[in-house]
Amino acid sequence: MIANIASATVRGAHGHPVTVEVHVGAGLPGFTMLGLPDEACREARDRVRAAVLSSGFDWPDRRITVNLAPPHHRKTGSGLDLAIAIGVLVAAQRIPPEAVGGLHMVGEVGLDGALHPVPGVAPMVAVDRDADWVVPVGSLAEASAVGRSRVLGATCLAGVVEALTGTAEWADCDAGESDTAVVDAPDMRDVRGQPVARAALEVAAAGGHHLLLVGSPGSGKTMLAERLCGLLPDLTADVALEATMIHSAAGERLPTGGLVRRPPFRTPHHSATLAAMVGGGSHHLRPGAASLAHGGVLFCDEMGQFAPSVLDGLREALECGAVTIGRVEHQVTVPARFQMIGATNPCPCGEGLRPGSCICDERARRRYSQRLSGPLLDRFDLRVAVQRPDTDHLLGGSDGECSAVIAGRVEAARTAALQRAGVLNAHLDAVGLDRHARPDADGAARLRTEIDAGRLTGRGYHRVRRTARTLADLAGEVGDVIDDRHVATAVAMRVSMGAERGRG
Repeated sequence: MIANIASATVRGAHGHPVTVEVHVGAGLPGFTMLGLPDEACREARDRVRAAVLSSGFDWPDRRITVNLAPPHHRKTGSGLDLAIAIGVLVAAQRIPPEAVGGLHMVGEVGLDGALHPVPGVAPMVAVDRDADWVVPVGSLAEASAVGRSRVLGATCLAGVVEALTGTAEWADCDAGESDTAVVDAPDMRDVRGQPVARAALEVAAAGGHHLLLVGSPGSGKTMLAERLCGLLPDLTADVALEATMIHSAAGERLPTGGLVRRPPFRTPHHSATLAAMVGGGSHHLRPGAASLAHGGVLFCDEMGQFAPSVLDGLREALECGAVTIGRVEHQVTVPARFQMIGATNPCPCGEGLRPGSCICDERARRRYSQRLSGPLLDRFDLRVAVQRPDTDHLLGGSDGECSAVIAGRVEAARTAALQRAGVLNAHLDAVGLDRHARPDADGAARLRTEIDAGRLTGRGYHRVRRTARTLADLAGEVGDVIDDRHVATAVAMRVSMGAERGRG
């Protein structure tokens, strides 16, 4: 007899439908799996057999053939275990075929028959959000956040069979599986002094701009970057769903309720490889830090310590909001629209901004600055020098403005931008800039001077105008003409870097 069970697998951050076809017929007892399964998937043969026996069912003493259709792409992971086990029981006439009609199944089975959650349940369910899905009870919240129809849970293989045959009910979600703790974001009131850096952080949050902080060790660069997410609003429904599927595919723990609603904050270590940053793998392509920051912030501390090739690998995401991972067999495009915050020292010793304190020679400074390529630096709308706070501010200064107050201004500026152009200012194209961010005569003259002096590229010219548009929004100005004072501030928030000699 033949049984067909609908399921899915994950590639990158997207689900792909899989039909598990099981044939139990005459022949020497054996188990054959077809359809390009990877090693973890092939091991389902022994897991499923042990789970079926442990659940009190007989294992068919016949020839079993499992085909994972379609056969042209590789199936990865253990998420097909449940579909294979139920398919074997249906094909062996232990379960009536009509009981599984219209159901999709995903989950890993243990040797004792227990069902375990697997990474990527959200993108798997997204393959057919209107279908009825059977998942491990630990994945109920995640699957329910994506699915539009019934999502049914079970704790073990025997429980699935009993529910299918009508002798028991489906299991309820175990609230203990979710992390109910709410972590408060660091508050801007903790930052003493730093008026320029605080203003730059507010502009970055309001317009979605990338920000580079350049300063000596201990000047507060990391402290500032960690507070950006607290200024950002909740994710929109579409972005929250995309972020949830990315985190699910990567095996990240999801918040209570299943959806990632707050902007994520990722801080990859400077030793991260290119695959860890942008995603990769051989057959099982996993999202990298850039995609895990989708909708939020990617903070690269000590950028001068990262491998140049790793940082340059982010240029596609910074420009397009997605990462394409190519392999011989296939290629995958994963969303990666984030705000990048970089922090770097001005030189190897870190004291380059303090006159008379730097001990680096010219060669060392040049070599250090060249680790950040010109094309990468040109993609930062804001590049701000961060000085160490003076003693009075550090020891006796009053608390700064809190994040809640700043977030209110940020929300108003973002709302104005979205109502005007449908996108944040950082994402305005050339047509949108000409329509909504035209500099006045003095501003245009200033920009011409910067370009003629070689301090602005064509890309930099557009980025300064985007920043000036955000400054005008924060000031409550509604016209399409940008005043010169906003242009001047935007230019001043784009300090020169040594590596820009190599722009491209």
